Amino acid sequence: MGTEAAMADETGRSHRVELNGLGFHYLTWGDPRHPLLICLHGLRSYGRTFEGVAAALEGRFHVLALDQRGRGESDWDPGRNYFTPAYVSDLEALVARLGIARFHLLGHSMGGMNALLYAARNPGRLQSLILEDSGPEAPEGLSSGLTRILGELERTPLSFADLEAARAFWRSIRPNVTAEAIESRTRHSMVERDGRIVWRHDQEGIAACRIAQARATERLDLWPAIDAIDCPTLVLRGARSDYLDAGRVRQMCARNAHIRASEIPDAGHYVHDDNPVAFIRAVSDFLQPF
Repeated sequence: MGTEAAMADETGRSHRVELNGLGFHYLTWGDPRHPLLICLHGLRSYGRTFEGVAAALEGRFHVLALDQRGRGESDWDPGRNYFTPAYVSDLEALVARLGIARFHLLGHSMGGMNALLYAARNPGRLQSLILEDSGPEAPEGLSSGLTRILGELERTPLSFADLEAARAFWRSIRPNVTAEAIESRTRHSMVERDGRIVWRHDQEGIAACRIAQARATERLDLWPAIDAIDCPTLVLRGARSDYLDAGRVRQMCARNAHIRASEIPDAGHYVHDDNPVAFIRAVSDFLQPF
């Protein structure tokens, strides 16, 4: 898969590549000769959030987790273009750069929106699609979960006095995720600069774009993308999710016979962090035939 330089570490191999004028970082696990699974993280996350998923699947799959633009170790966009079509263009550029023919694609939340639009724009490229608590917006308006997230973005401090304060903030907005998930977020989404703990990702730019996208008069309509899916697709909803309601999941399944769904118990919107064991089991079972 390409000739990018890679550095071995304890939890995967780290790579850098130039795409669409920006420097991108991604991680890989497993044998490159195995089927490829690309993972796309959520709004304020990073590729390494899929570390546990990769550890469980790397015996059968080559797992690639991308730090999407503005996150992790990938470059911030000077033009602050953090809208869905830009993310999809980045993925298309990565697939072309690495010479990937067909692959499996998993996306959580924002990453699921990006994965869904990629599937619609690139028929025949995906062997399967997994949407983790992600789907088109409800016609009647914003879900309570999206409203909650927009409020979080508006109230998020740009810096913290120390790691304990940063850790406490993460726990306050992610009360149900595991302790390991909080430590991972503190370690991989924060960095010390000038005596303060600041965000590794472009917090201001990302927040501005997500708020603008949600409050636009004409919001992105992903229902046509649901209709266009042409590969086996699994929608994994957290049983306690405030972001993706069960009725919308039923509608997604009714509109396209390629889609089936499952609920993960004891999980909200952050499914693979809330209940990683059940999430990994569901993903592994879905991918078993491939």
